[in-house]
Formats: sequence, structure tokens, C-alpha cells
Amino acid sequence: MMRWLHLRFEAPLASFGSESIDAQGVIQDFPAQSMLTGLLANALGWTRSMRAEHQGLQDRLLFGAVHDHDPGMRRMTDYQTAQLAKSDRMWSTRGSPIGRAGGPKTFLGAHQRWRDYHSDLRLSVVLTVIPVDEEPTLDDLAAALDRPARPLFIGRKPCLPTARILQGWLEEPDVTEALEAVAPHGRECPAIWPHSGHRDAARVTRVTDERNWMSGLHGGARGVCLGMIAGRRRTP
Repeated sequence: MMRWLHLRFEAPLASFGSESIDAQGVIQDFPAQSMLTGLLANALGWTRSMRAEHQGLQDRLLFGAVHDHDPGMRRMTDYQTAQLAKSDRMWSTRGSPIGRAGGPKTFLGAHQRWRDYHSDLRLSVVLTVIPVDEEPTLDDLAAALDRPARPLFIGRKPCLPTARILQGWLEEPDVTEALEAVAPHGRECPAIWPHSGHRDAARVTRVTDERNWMSGLHGGARGVCLGMIAGRRRTP
């Protein structure tokens, strides 16, 4: 048997970021390996300079996730604008501020962004770390989620959870059994789990949801299964 943490993501708005294209901040259906790493690191109080620690934690994570409903049915796009004058700058992921370039007319138009969100998110994650005896241990992560060093958010910073993230512990032989223990009972729901999850899937694919924490760039791919999971009947 393996020990798993049961995490619960509930929020009016949440974002599981995917590959951004220009001003389009698109999302994917399930949380990324890198997003869960960042969430746990934030709870532990780690700083961005702790790159080796982030990389080590990401490499050890094993997780699956299951929605309570079809994630594609509850999406929205937020249209954002900001008026940037010639001397104004905005934040960028490249680590240096950016502004407008060109002639004086380029400063007359609004800076535009489109950001996608999951609305009314309700999703469960089952998570463990391998090897189990390295730090941070699963107990360390549970303690940090119970009393996080900083506020936690689900994707982008405005996406605050409305329920306790750490729901408790599970003991199950593999990730798909753990998902069945937390999925809604009586109906099948969309789920994702690692390719080694020992269960038939509707689709086997590769996702690029990891980050090279040493360079700060996203890259690398892993095999995952996409399918439907139905919750087991709970015994009193």
C-alpha cells in the first residue's frame, strides 16, 4: 500500500496554465506538474532562488486528478487592458520589465491581454512523493499545507481557494485506486493519471507540464492517461 495526500481545489476562478501564445493566457484541463511543485514550495516557504530544491521536488511528485464535472463546460475568458504611457513598464516572466516600443502613436492604444479561467472549479488531486524517505517528506508537505508559510492560490494569484486544500490521507495500492477513493460516487468524471497507473485509458498521450527550475524554462514531457474515473461507494 502507498500513502497519498488528498488535495481539494475549489474556487470561483482557477487557472491551470498551458503554453501561452502572445497575449492569450490559455489553460488546460488539469493541474501541471510544475504548478503543483510551485504550490507546495509556496506552502513550505521556499524562495525562487531555491532552484535545486524545486527541481528535486518536481522530479519526485506522483499524482492524479479528477474533476467533479466536465471542465470544458465551465470556462471563461477575462479581457484585460492597461494604458501604458511611454515611461510605464509592466512585469514579464523574462525577469526584466517591458514597455512599448516605436513611435509616439504606439502609446495611445491600450495594452491588451486575454486570460482564460476555470469557473466554479471542483477537483481532487491525489499526490505522493518517491522516494518517500527524502525531504521534504509527505508528512512535511501535509504540515505545510495545514499551516502554509504564505497564502496559497490555484494557478494565478487572484485564484484563491474557497475550501481547505488538504483534505486528509489515503492508503491505496496505486494512483487510480486513490482516484476512485476521492471521485464522486455514482458517475464517471474526467481524470488524468501517470501512464504507469495500471488502468485502461481512453487516451494515452504526452504532456509538457514540467519546468526546468535551474534555467527557469518549461520543457520536458511525460506520459499520462486521460479517461473517466467513477468513485467507489463509501463505507460508513
